[in-house]
This record gives sequence, C-alpha cells and structure tokens, in this order.
Amino acid sequence: MVSHVVPVEPFDLIVFGATGDLAQRKLIPALYHRLADGQMPDTARVIGVARSGEGTEAFRALASAALDAHITPAHLTGDLRRRFLSCLEFVALDVTGDTGWDALRQLLDTQENRVRAFYMSVAPRFFSPIAHGIRKAGLGGPDARIVVEKPLGHDLASARALNQHLGECFSEHQIYRIDHYLGKETVQNLMALRFANTLFEPLWNAQYIDHVQITVAENVGIEGRGPYYDTIGAMRDMVQNHLLQLLCLTAMEPPAQFEPDAVRDEKLKVLKALEPLAHKSDAVRGQYRASGKSRSYREDAENPDSHTESFVALRLGVSNWRWAGVPFYLRTGKRLRNRVSEIVIQFRNVPHSIFSPEGGAPHSNVLAIRLQPDEGITLSVTIKDPGPGGMRLTDTQLDMSFSEGLKRPVDRMPDAYERLVMDVIRGDQTLFMRGDEVEAAWKWTDMVISGWNPQEAPHPYDAGSSGPEDALMLMHRDGRRWREIAI
Repeated sequence: MVSHVVPVEPFDLIVFGATGDLAQRKLIPALYHRLADGQMPDTARVIGVARSGEGTEAFRALASAALDAHITPAHLTGDLRRRFLSCLEFVALDVTGDTGWDALRQLLDTQENRVRAFYMSVAPRFFSPIAHGIRKAGLGGPDARIVVEKPLGHDLASARALNQHLGECFSEHQIYRIDHYLGKETVQNLMALRFANTLFEPLWNAQYIDHVQITVAENVGIEGRGPYYDTIGAMRDMVQNHLLQLLCLTAMEPPAQFEPDAVRDEKLKVLKALEPLAHKSDAVRGQYRASGKSRSYREDAENPDSHTESFVALRLGVSNWRWAGVPFYLRTGKRLRNRVSEIVIQFRNVPHSIFSPEGGAPHSNVLAIRLQPDEGITLSVTIKDPGPGGMRLTDTQLDMSFSEGLKRPVDRMPDAYERLVMDVIRGDQTLFMRGDEVEAAWKWTDMVISGWNPQEAPHPYDAGSSGPEDALMLMHRDGRRWREIAI
C-alpha cells in the first residue's frame, strides 16, 4: 500500500516464545513489512527468547523460512531479507527459573535510551512468571511495555488474578492486552465512518436501526488444538473478546477525543450496559458433526462425550437510550460454510412507500462492514431498475472499497499485527483492552455461561452449513433472518 508512513524510533522488541507458531506466522512477517515500508528502522532489534535454541544464526534461519512461508515473492527481496535478519538476536531463557536472564540483561544493556517492549507469545500460564522475571531482572524501566495475548483468563476470577499479577510488575499504561481484530483496517474505518462523517451518526440509533448482526464464521475445525479447545469452547474463545469488542465499537458513544482512555471509557460503558439474556432460547450452542469427509467435533477434540460448543448464537440488548429495543445478534462457529467476519447494520424500512406494489416495495438499507476475507464496506440502497416500463424498484450495492476510494493502488492490505506492534512501540493504547474492560466482558460472559446446563449437549450441525437450525429460529421468531454466509 502506498501511504504516509511515520517511522518509529529505534526499539528493542523482546519476543518470548519466538520459535512458536504465532511469532513465526504473524510477528516475524509483520515486522518485515514494517521494515520494508520504512517504519521500522534498521537499528531496531527483535530479540527472540525461547527455552531452548541454537543461537542467533539458527533463529535467523527459522525466521527466514517464516518469511518464505508467509510473504509473497513480490514483496520478498534479497536486500530486505538481509536487512531484516540482521535485526534479529536470540537468547535462550527459562522463564520459570533464573537461567538466561543475565544474558538478556547484558544484551539489552548494549543499547540504552530506547523503548523496550516485551511480547508474550506464550501460553497464559507463563504470563505471570515472565512479568515477575522482568521485574526481578531489573529490565522494566518507565519506557518498558508488556504485551499479552488472549486468553486473558478463563473467567472473571482468573482475569482479575491475571490483572493483579501484571499490575504488581507494570503500571496499567505499560500493559497492552492485544486483540488482533481491533487492528484490522476495516474495524478502524468503522470509527472513522461513524465519527468523521455527518452522514451516519445521526442515524446510528434505535429510531433508524432495526437490528445489528455480528458474525465471525470459520470454515475450519479445531484440528491441532482439540483437547485445549474442548476446555474453553466458542463462548470463551471468541465471544468474550472478539465479538464483544466489535459490539463495543459499533454501539459506543462518541468519545470526547480519539485518545486511549476516552475510547476505552466509552467501550466500558457498553459492556456495563449489556442486558442479561431475557430467555434461555436467546443463546444457542452448536457442535459440528461428521459430514462427508469432515470429522466431527468430538473426533477432533478426542472426547466422544464432549458437550463443548463449537458454535454460539446470541440475542442481546444494550440498555441505554441510543439502543433501547434494538437487538444485537452475535454468532460465531467452526466448520461453517465459509470464512467470513462482518458487522451488519440493518436499517428500518421507510415509514411509508409512495410506489405501487407492482413496481416492488423499497427494501431497508443495509450497511455491511466486512473484516475478512475481503476487507471493505458496502451499503445496500434501493434504486429504479434501469430501462422503460415504469417505476420498478431494485436493490444495488455501493461498494466502498479501499482501492477505489483512495484513488491509489492497494497491492497489499497490512495485517492487523503490523499496526498493533507499531502502536505498542509508539505507546498508543487506543486499540488495546484495559484491565477493567476485560473484567467487565468476563462478568457478562460468566453470567451467560452460568445459565447453561453443562449436561445438555449442543445442537448438532453439518460441516459447511450456517450452523444449527435453532440459530435460524433465534432470528426467525423475531421476523428477521441471518445474513447469508456466502460461499
């Protein structure tokens, strides 16, 4: 993408778990692209930390293989590869003991007066030991930042415990709780769409909006992490974080200014305004079954008696003046028809149609914000069908694609991690969750889960479908329909 790039100052990014999947699949390619676009300076250092390893050269070889696997040849040049790999260092360190901390401190001390960002690309059980290890080793100065990935707890109690442990070692302004959905270009464009234009915000309320749908559908199962996923399920894995964060950005009031705490204050108000589910039928749990060549969830989870959900659909409300009476429908699931993430704003019908029934009735407008796979925004409007023969109405899509709207070529949409890692270096927490946000989300999630019967099996659904029939009925009884998950 050709855009205005503001370089950051030289920094040290210390990646715990640097040889793992997330670091190799997301962080290494993201940092390469930031170097290629001129945002990351050549003097920055990416210091890989893992319990075992053969040293810096072996780590660079592993990173080089990651570049080959995850970056298209058109963006991978020999000179850039050499420049990027020269930024990499490696330290073997046991985060549960004392081995390696001295070596890391000595390496960091060779460069002074620069931002240190510690990225925890590790299992949650290591978050607290690493935070305390950093403090004990004297590595966390006033400019230090620490980044933690989800899951941020398993429930409200564990989330509070994690916040307490992190708070013993770092101030809240140094803690970056990452949700990569918030780094997606279209999610940020949702805020620009609402708060930088007079067109939508006056209509963004219960008077004009009929309902909101938020869908995060995946066409893959839980292969490779079945036993782990079976301990959490879709509600904890996706709804508590990704979907509730998207709901907050959709429903929040305009902040006084676009700065971290102002934005997060408004998101917190939404979480606190979430209503308890009115009926048991407002939550539908599903589990994919064997279909064709696809294995069942229970086979993937290696648990023939599992009652863990791989699909969730919810109907909920936000108890405030703006959204009173407007239902929010959330759904997410594995092994669905396609990989789709979108926010759909369904506006109300016109109060009175002046057109004859023969020409067709005008349909309600639909604003769809697509997060994946093709990021963009579309608006469905009713127009006259071109040609003679009277006034015939038809629907058309106004496609607000980035390449057309920006009048410049977009050959690559930056990954969310590129933006978020650079925000950590800049010290911008706007797109990161605050501790009280995490706890408020868990409080509501725990309340929903507590209403479920753990002995009741989720509704089965076929792989490649849109989910269980009961999820369709969730909206059908309101006289509404889910937006189709297109193939």
